[in-house]
Amino acid sequence: MYVVAIASQKGGAGKSTFAVNLATLADAADAPALLVDTDAQGSLSVWHGLRESATPLHVSCHVDELENVLETARSNGNVQWAFIDGPPQADETVAAIMRVATLVLIPTRAALFDLSAVPNTIAAARRVRRPFFVALNAVPPKRGILESPIVSAARKSIRDMGAPVWRGAVAQRAVYAHALASGQAVTEFEKAGPATLEMRELWSDVAQAARAMASYRKAG
Repeated sequence: MYVVAIASQKGGAGKSTFAVNLATLADAADAPALLVDTDAQGSLSVWHGLRESATPLHVSCHVDELENVLETARSNGNVQWAFIDGPPQADETVAAIMRVATLVLIPTRAALFDLSAVPNTIAAARRVRRPFFVALNAVPPKRGILESPIVSAARKSIRDMGAPVWRGAVAQRAVYAHALASGQAVTEFEKAGPATLEMRELWSDVAQAARAMASYRKAG
């Protein structure tokens, strides 16, 4: 089972939005994805309560219960993907979430205060020796093929931290809020829009990276 921990010290970075959209894309009829909510705010619980479909599966738990939750999912045999929504912290709690992960995904907005919180989350991933990359979220949409200067500057800032940054970016779009409010992922709410293309690209790269890391660890 592949486990993706979505972590950020900064609240509002997009952890829950990434979690529900990625889990919905990973979800399959014979292999339901699992959403694990360890954030006391309980955003995933709110979304799942609005949802008509029973999947992705959802469980809220304390970090101390996380390993048991994942072991139960593994013993089920059908769950192939689990996505953990972590609390907005960069302490031992977040380190514990990262330890059980195949891959750590660090969302961030392109603003100064958000970027200034990224190094602590990166440091936590490095301490527990888990592969990670940073993904820009809620950025200004492209104009044609050109990124906004603030996005280019944010990419450079992340690279200067010595961290890998996702090749794409998720733009600030109202459709994400509308989809969440209806208990849907953006790929269900607007099947052919630019937000769906962005999220599918992110899922493709997350899945590829997680599978590669799992194979590397198995071979090692």
